[in-house]
Amino acid sequence: MRFAILGSGSKGNATLIQSDSTTIMLDCGFTIKETERRLERVGTKPAELSAILVTHEHGDHISGIGPFVRKYHIPVYMTRGSWIPHRMGNIPQHHFICCHSPFTIGDLTITPFPVPHDAREACQFTFQNSGKKLGVLTDTGMITPHIEENLDGCDALILEANHDLQMLREGPYPPSLQARVNSDLGHLNNQQSAALLKKIDTGRLQHLVVAHLSEKNNRPEHAINALNNACQRPKEQIIVADQELGLDWCEISI
Repeated sequence: MRFAILGSGSKGNATLIQSDSTTIMLDCGFTIKETERRLERVGTKPAELSAILVTHEHGDHISGIGPFVRKYHIPVYMTRGSWIPHRMGNIPQHHFICCHSPFTIGDLTITPFPVPHDAREACQFTFQNSGKKLGVLTDTGMITPHIEENLDGCDALILEANHDLQMLREGPYPPSLQARVNSDLGHLNNQQSAALLKKIDTGRLQHLVVAHLSEKNNRPEHAINALNNACQRPKEQIIVADQELGLDWCEISI
């Protein structure tokens, strides 16, 4: 199993998860042309996608889904709360999932879990294949015991470290937006993400990827230092997913 990130941040999000016979795109917050360009950058064609999963209905995660799946006839999986027809338009093949029920697509076992976020029914996922486990956690304002349970023992983890608290307080956001970002329904700060790593088993972790990093309220070095202190992994093993460049394929070895 391997994964790549097409882009991560407030300007658009999309992640690829691939096994021997299945390729899934998690979210699609880019235009058709931009999604095609970013897929080509990692050597993937739209026709190779088995499905698109949706974490929640915010624009930086779903704005490109409708046009893209209508062009390429790709099935979409989402919670009922994330289904907003007037924003996505016609989705010819859509499947509703339950936040508490694992399901399979091809040879990938997918386990959704609910997260606290200012969306209607937000969830995140783990992906398993051949005994290996990839966890994804972004767009949550706090860590719950259920989140900890689902992310325990991952071989790879894509983890939000959205903001540095001091930078957020001293930054350009108005007080109302600062409060939203830092609320229990907002986004994880560096210290919250570090605290999660201290609570879960990271002994098998091969890849730790920092995701959804704020361009105005964080710095890669701040996030890396916080996560490094929490899990005691070499800093070079902690990778930041870029908004523009994403992240090339990362292989989860056997």
